[in-house]
Amino acid sequence: MDEYMIYIKLHDTENGKLLALCDKSLIGSIIEEGDIFIDLKNYADFYMGDLINTNELQKKISLQDIYSANIVGEESVSAAIDSKIIKKSGVKRLKSGLMYAHAYKIIQ
Repeated sequence: MDEYMIYIKLHDTENGKLLALCDKSLIGSIIEEGDIFIDLKNYADFYMGDLINTNELQKKISLQDIYSANIVGEESVSAAIDSKIIKKSGVKRLKSGLMYAHAYKIIQ
């Protein structure tokens, strides 16, 4: 598998870590389709943490600490599936082909 570059950033929340993943190539763009609006220009800092190869994702995170995840882009989504962060069935695809996913852990 070729190595693609993705941004990873962990945000602390009261419930645990929020994982933000985004393909490097998408940073700076605004995606709008129907009711979906993904602003990777004005909110680039939300995703722009460490720039890593997709095969490094598992080394960077501990699934036990992740409470939720926002994932945008084909490389990021594929890496998240491979790392068992999300399931393929949870991935959404826009007509433009853009893949994205949101994941939440239910806690009591």
